[in-house]
Amino acid sequence: MELFALFGPPAITLLLFVIAVFPYGLWVIRKKPTRTARLAAVGSAAALAAYGAGTFYGLAYTHPLDLCASKTGSGDYMDVMRDFSLTSATIHHFPPSVTCHWSSGHSTNAVSFWTTPLLYAGLACAIVCFTLLIINRSQSELRHCAE
Repeated sequence: MELFALFGPPAITLLLFVIAVFPYGLWVIRKKPTRTARLAAVGSAAALAAYGAGTFYGLAYTHPLDLCASKTGSGDYMDVMRDFSLTSATIHHFPPSVTCHWSSGHSTNAVSFWTTPLLYAGLACAIVCFTLLIINRSQSELRHCAE
């Protein structure tokens, strides 16, 4: 497994969150959104970052074999101990997973353990908050029309 496949997704995800703090902070200071709107934004960002990390920011679709094993000089993909060769990789889009199939008959998942829970937590937070925003907006429009 390449070093990027091991350390890249968590590092990029953390970097994206750090970079996103500045526009988020400006938005909060200037617009003064409700807590629900802020949580909807944070949940959406968490879900997007988790999905990106789960697909290794696109490498799962472009070079899935590189995520599972290292390429030898002869062009074969081998595991770290060089005991088994990689036969194939299966990619699932949602939730993102890259399953590596080895010549031993064993399969491993290359996606980090934290991506799926973060993806679902971010989606749940975003859906609940966006639903609350829509309900609050429709109720305020009804009150406005009644006045």
